[in-house]
Amino acid sequence: MIPTRPRKNNEVFKSLALKDIAELVEGELVGDPAITITGIAGIKEAKKGDITFLANVKYLPFLEETQASAVITSEAVSSKTKTLIRTKNPSEAFSKVIPCFTAAREMKSSGIHPTAVIASDARLGGGVHIGPHAVIESGVVVGDHSVIEANAFIGKGSSVGLNTHIYPNVSIYERTCIGNNVIIHSGAVIGSDGFGYETADGRHTKIQHVGIVQIDDDVEIGSNVSIDRGRFQKTWIKKGAKIDNLVQIAHNVIVGENCLIISQAGVSGSSELGKNVVVAGQAGIVGHVTLGENAVVGARAGVTKSVPADTVVLGQPAKPLAEQKKLFAYIARLPELFKEFAEFKKKLGYKV
Repeated sequence: MIPTRPRKNNEVFKSLALKDIAELVEGELVGDPAITITGIAGIKEAKKGDITFLANVKYLPFLEETQASAVITSEAVSSKTKTLIRTKNPSEAFSKVIPCFTAAREMKSSGIHPTAVIASDARLGGGVHIGPHAVIESGVVVGDHSVIEANAFIGKGSSVGLNTHIYPNVSIYERTCIGNNVIIHSGAVIGSDGFGYETADGRHTKIQHVGIVQIDDDVEIGSNVSIDRGRFQKTWIKKGAKIDNLVQIAHNVIVGENCLIISQAGVSGSSELGKNVVVAGQAGIVGHVTLGENAVVGARAGVTKSVPADTVVLGQPAKPLAEQKKLFAYIARLPELFKEFAEFKKKLGYKV
C-alpha cells in the first residue's frame, strides 16, 4: 500500500503494485492488479515496468505500441493488449503518481546568505531564504517561508507574500505587490515602465508610469516574462493565473483569475482578460479590448477587437473559429480556383 503519511527526505518508492496506483488515482483497473511498476515515462519512451499516460487523442496510435506495463487513460479508451487504469482526468491522475517515483525538488533551507544586501528597514518573515547577492531595498516586506534566490532584486516598498518563490535573476521594481504561493521564474521583470511616449515635432517624449503591478495568490510566471507597471493605477494579474515563458503584459492590463497565457504571446495596454481566458502561443492582443470569460485565442491569432465570453477565435485578424475554418478552406483552394479561372478565360478567348 502507498503510505498516507507525508514522504520524508524526498522518499521515493522502488516499486508499487498496480492495484495500489489505481487506488491512489481512484481509477478503474482493467488488467492484472499484481503488475509491479518501477518507474514513470512518456508513452513513446516507456519500457517494461513503467507506467505512462494517454490524455491527448493525438497519441492514441501509440497505445498499442508502447512498451509500458500500464497506461493511465480516459474512461472512453479500451485496449485488447494493454493494462489500463481508466480515470476522468488522465493527466491529473498521472501527476499524482509522479512523486511516488521521483524525488521532489529540494526545498531551500531558511537563512540569509552573507553576500545578500538587505535594507535595514526591510521586514523578513520566519523561515525565509535569501540567496547569494540578492538585493532587498528599503521598505520591502517578505512573508514567512518565502524564497528569494541568488541575484534577485526587490525594489523599494514592494511586498512578497507567504510561501512565494522568486528564482534567480528576477527583477521586481519598486512598489510591486506579490501575493502568497506565487512562483516567478528566472529572468522575469516585474514592474518595468510601460511603452508610452508622446510624439511631437519628430521627437518621442517618455510618459511617466507611476502605477504598480499587483500579482495575486497562486500565480505562476515563467522565465523572461515582462509585466509593465500601470500608468496611473495598476497592472493586475489575478488569482491562479499561469503565464508561460517569454510573454509580454503591457501597462494597465488586467489578467483574470485562472487565465492561461502561453509562450510568446503579447497583451497590449489596458486590455482586460476575463476569468479562465486562454491565450495560445504567439497570439497578439491589441490595446483597450476585453476578452470575456472562458474565451480562447488560438495560436498566432491577432485580436483587434473585443471577444465575447465563451468564444474561440483564430486567425489574423482573429475571427470566430467556425468562420475562420471556412476562410482557411477557401484559401487552401485558391491555387485550384486560379487554375480553373485561367482555363475559363482561355475558353472565352482572353489572353492568359
